[in-house]
Amino acid sequence: MNSPGLSKLFLLGCTLAACAAPISAPGAGVHLTPPQLQRVGQRIWQNECAGTVSGLTSWNAGEDFASLGIGHFIWYPKGKKGPFEESFPPLVTFLQSRGVAIPSWAKGPCPWATKAAFEADKNGPRQAELRGVLSKSVGLQTEFIIARLQRALPKMKASTKKPSLVQAHFETLLSTPEGAFCLIDYVNFKGEGTAATERYNGQGWGLLQVLEGMSKPTPAAFAESSKAVLARRVKNAPAARNEQRWLAGWHNRCEGYKRKL
Repeated sequence: MNSPGLSKLFLLGCTLAACAAPISAPGAGVHLTPPQLQRVGQRIWQNECAGTVSGLTSWNAGEDFASLGIGHFIWYPKGKKGPFEESFPPLVTFLQSRGVAIPSWAKGPCPWATKAAFEADKNGPRQAELRGVLSKSVGLQTEFIIARLQRALPKMKASTKKPSLVQAHFETLLSTPEGAFCLIDYVNFKGEGTAATERYNGQGWGLLQVLEGMSKPTPAAFAESSKAVLARRVKNAPAARNEQRWLAGWHNRCEGYKRKL
C-alpha cells in the first residue's frame, strides 16, 4: 500500500506539464490521464523503493552500481561498466532539459566507488541533496521511463523472429491502462531485452522475451510470462551471483501486473 506521504511527495514531484494533460505519443500509443500517470509513478516507486524517500538513493547487495530514483536508475562509478544499461546519466540529462537543477557533482560518474563507501555516506549532504531532487521530480522520472517505452518497439521488432506477434501483443497491452503499466514498469525493471550483453547462456530476460512468451495479450498472461522469463534468468545466472535470493520478490512484483491500475 502506498502511504499518504508517498502521494504528497508524488504531487510535489509532478510538473505542471506532467499533471495538466495526459501523456500521449502518437508513435507509441501511450495515453494516460493525470490520475493514471500519478498511479504509475507511485507503483514504480513502490516496486523499486518500497515507496520511501530513503530508497531513492540505494546500492543493492551484490551489485557494482548505485540505484537511484523511483526507477532505481543505474549509475556506475568511474572506470566501471557492467552488462546492464546505465540509465541515471540519461535521466540527469532529461531532468536538466526540463529545468531541474542538478548538483554539479551528479553530472559525471558515480562518486562512490563501492557499496561500502556509498553506505557510509548515506546520510551525508550529497545523498540528502540528491534525494531532495529525486523526491521532487517524480512526475518527470515517470515521463522518462515512458519515453524509454516509446522507443522500445522498433528495437524489439528488429531483434526478434516474431515481429508481428511482438507488435500485436505490445499494442494490445498498450490500449488499456493496466496493460500499459505492465509495459512501462517492466521495461524499466528489466529492459527491452535487446542488448547482447544482457543475456545468460544466450537468453535474455527483458520485455521482448516476455512478449514473445505470452499466451495471449492480457496483463495476466504478461504476469505469467514475466515470471517464467525471470525464473529462466535465475536458472541460467552464474552461481556466484546468487540470483535465487531475488526471485520471490521479482515474482511478487510480476503478480502485481494482474491488479487494476
